[in-house]
Amino acid sequence: MAGARRPAPRAAENGSGAQAFLDGVTLNRSMPLRDQIYGVVRRAIVTGRLRPGAVINEIEIAERLGLSRTPVREAVKKVSDEGLVDVLAQAGTFVAEVNQAQVEEAYIVRIALECESISRAAPLMDDDHVNNLDDIIGRHEVALRRGRFDEAIACDDDFHRYITQISGLPLLWKMVDTCKAQMDRCRLQTLPKPGHGPETIKQHRAIAEALASRKVRPSIEALRTHLDTSRQNTLAWFAERDGAER
Repeated sequence: MAGARRPAPRAAENGSGAQAFLDGVTLNRSMPLRDQIYGVVRRAIVTGRLRPGAVINEIEIAERLGLSRTPVREAVKKVSDEGLVDVLAQAGTFVAEVNQAQVEEAYIVRIALECESISRAAPLMDDDHVNNLDDIIGRHEVALRRGRFDEAIACDDDFHRYITQISGLPLLWKMVDTCKAQMDRCRLQTLPKPGHGPETIKQHRAIAEALASRKVRPSIEALRTHLDTSRQNTLAWFAERDGAER
């Protein structure tokens, strides 16, 4: 299993300045600033706008957003807890390399939690639930057809999140979302590959059909097949990446 690698620090790409990912960002001062900054930084890393080795400068972020450093420091701490950045003493804070061990651990956690969730959701299914899942899949298909992969991943998340809502376990999705940050970085690499998007749609439809039957075991099996496929695609991407770097 590949271990963590520490990339050489470098300025973020896409725009001038190390914190160009903040261009166009506005904050709602009536809402917790830490959570908003966390969301901005996390999304920039997950989507690749901030690449491994990019500098996370807390002082510059605070100045750009017109804030004190406290909410920025708290936001970066949350991102660090998810393994997305490396905080190096006397050196600075840098976007971490995608870590295979963390990704595989995230899949273990996600499969366990979501199988529990879907087992509880299946007996609770009604026509509205079925229609709502179908609507999400429809939006997902449109996003893939238009090559909007960020949007497609958001729709994918909506599908899984909605199942946890049906199950009556909304906090479960928060735990899944926290542990899957490294996984999401890989999904943006694998999703554009030929066949991966359509296969995801096919598997989501299989999950929705199993849930519509209100049968627990077929629902769990359909979900596990889907997440196992995602895991295998991710492992193939790691093998391809590591082979290219040798």
